[in-house]
This record gives sequence, structure tokens and C-alpha cells, in this order.
Amino acid sequence: MKISIIVAIYNRRDELFELLNSFSHQTYKDFEVIIVDDGSSINLLPTVEIFRSMFNIQYFKKENTGPGLSRNYGAHRAEGEWLVFLDSDVIVEKDYVEQVLKNIEEYPTDAFGGADKAHKGFNLLQKAISYSMTSVFTTGGIRGRKKAVGKFQPRSFNMGVKKSVFLEIGGFSDMRIGEDPDLSMSLWEHAYQTTFYQGIAVYHKRRTKLWKFSKQVYQFGVARPILNQRHPLYTKITFWFPSIFTLGYAIGIIHYFFEGNGLILILYGLYTLIVFAHASWLHRNISIGGLAIVTTYIQMFSYGYGFLESWLKINIGKQNAKKAFPGHFYE
Repeated sequence: MKISIIVAIYNRRDELFELLNSFSHQTYKDFEVIIVDDGSSINLLPTVEIFRSMFNIQYFKKENTGPGLSRNYGAHRAEGEWLVFLDSDVIVEKDYVEQVLKNIEEYPTDAFGGADKAHKGFNLLQKAISYSMTSVFTTGGIRGRKKAVGKFQPRSFNMGVKKSVFLEIGGFSDMRIGEDPDLSMSLWEHAYQTTFYQGIAVYHKRRTKLWKFSKQVYQFGVARPILNQRHPLYTKITFWFPSIFTLGYAIGIIHYFFEGNGLILILYGLYTLIVFAHASWLHRNISIGGLAIVTTYIQMFSYGYGFLESWLKINIGKQNAKKAFPGHFYE
């Protein structure tokens, strides 16, 4: 067996059904799926049993520790040469496994990642959030847009790594949030290669409420300075962009109300029009364009604030990251 797909899950029974249903239609059948139930409060086993006869599936339930350690748990029980990590809130195309194997053959690597995108059946907010997380005009940048990207950072919603390599570097670390870029940079530090693969995109639901989305990207922002401290060779000035964006907007408001100068806000207005036009054009829907403005500003402000708070505490206040943000680490 070449492919072991590992899914760490907490509750989310309906999403689990949709994901397993997409596995049942795969054109390539020789793979296994390992479901690691991270201490769910509802019974997920009946959902797994529905698909027991359709493909090779294993189910394990353990105490709640968070996704990273649950993925490690699944990895140690996998039989495949390659470990593929997917989030529970994704759906895959029927040729997903086939395309993964094709890419591995054509573009040998040690670890890989693929894009995420919005399914046509997603609601308007899900599509707007997907735009904000993947667009070239937001922090999404090049994700999902290039066939090969130097120093590409696979994300755990759609990530593959050789089992031997994964075990050698110790799997996911003690980071509860930001564990996937942490793994990518650990791979680089061990001279392993990561590659972006075309044709293996997943449909990623992400958050369905704005406050949940804001909380999520805030946590991502907090994680980045911690990652910079752990992996200083891979720090980039572009990581500051959301914080600069947030500070610039605040300065623009101050200038407008206290000095009557609206030039900065005009620039933000132009940026807003670009986001609206681009999102509307991509989805052929101006409602998504309007929502994309909201989700993009939430993304920039929440991530930017989280990054700035974390950077100040760690670099100026010299606080220990685990003490400053205990929720970002396993106990």
C-alpha cells in the first residue's frame, strides 16, 4: 500500500460523512483511511461503519489532545509509504488519490501540498472566506496558483509526507496552532524537499461564521512570530503585511478625523474596489464580491493584530511563548 490518508476529527459528524463519501468514489482504490477521533463528545463510529465495506478504513478513538498529536497517533498506525493529512472539513475529487500518485511519480519529493478552493455548493460566506484565504490580493498570495513553488509550505488540510521522513523528524511538534508550517520548516532544516502539486486541490469549507473566522486568523497571526523564533532562517518581511495594513488603516482614520486628510483612506478604498471586482469576477457573483470585502478586512485586521501582539510580547517583552500563549501549545 502506498497511500495512508489520516484525518483527525473532533465531532463534525456531518462533515465526516461528506469526506468519507468522497473517498468512496475514488478512481484508484488501493489506499487506506485512518480516522482518529480526538475525544469527540458524539459517537462517530456509526458514520465510519457506513463506509467499512467500500474502502480500507480504520477508526481509533483517543483522549482529546488536539489535531497535531492526533495526526501523529494515526501516522504510527499507518501502513502506507506516504502519509496524507486532510482536515475533516474538506471534500476531495474522485481522482484525488490517483492524482497524488501521478504527481509523486512525475515530481519526486519528500513532502507535498495542494491547493484548497470553494466548491460550487458552498454558501456565499464560505466562498468569500475561501477567496480571502487564497487570493493574490490577500495573504493567500501564491497558494494554489503555481505549479512549483520554491520553499512551498504544505498545510495540514491537504498535505503529504513520506512516512519514514515524518517519523525521522518526530512528526508534528507541540504547537497546537501553526503546527503545519512548523513541520514544513523542520523538513527544510533537515534538508528535505517540499513541493506544490497541481491537480490535488480539495474543497475546504473553513469557518461558517465571521466571528469564528476572525478568531481563527487571529490565532494564525499569533503563531507566526512564534514560528519565526523557532525557525529564524525562514523569517520574511512579508509576514508583517497584515499588521502594517491594520496600523495604516488606523493612521488613516486618525488623519481623516483630526487633520482632514483622507489620502490614506482613499488608497484603502482603491484596494477595497480591487478586492470587490476580483472576487465578483472570479465567482461571477457581486454578492460574493461584497462579502469578500468584509472577510478580507476581518482577515487582515485579526491576523495583523494577532501578529503584532505576539511579536511585541515575544520580541519586546521577552516573554516565553508558551507562557504568553499557552493555548497555542500542548501541555
